[in-house]
Amino acid sequence: MSGSRGSVGARCCRTNPSAAPLVVAGLAGLVGAAVLKELRLPEEERTWHGFVAGVVPYDFRPPTLDRLRETLWDPAGPALKPRVFGVGWSLNLGRLVADARTLPDRVSSQTA
Repeated sequence: MSGSRGSVGARCCRTNPSAAPLVVAGLAGLVGAAVLKELRLPEEERTWHGFVAGVVPYDFRPPTLDRLRETLWDPAGPALKPRVFGVGWSLNLGRLVADARTLPDRVSSQTA
């Protein structure tokens, strides 16, 4: 986790190393809560994807190319989408590119 430049946890821990155990504990708690939620269901009702506490998304299904594409490249979708695998959100690069392409038009219309 600390080697990935883009993760919030890595940035937090570089700027405040004493926060590292809290970040790891928080992430482990979310993963544990998601797995426990699924294991409490009868086996035939387990989907291995959903939300922890109704807020934080999780998905432990094997990733597919279609889900990867839908998550990382959806120009019309929200900037943050549930991760393809794991707990939390992923950045929708398609949305960022679409927003960046329209930025000059939005800036010029605001200054006119």
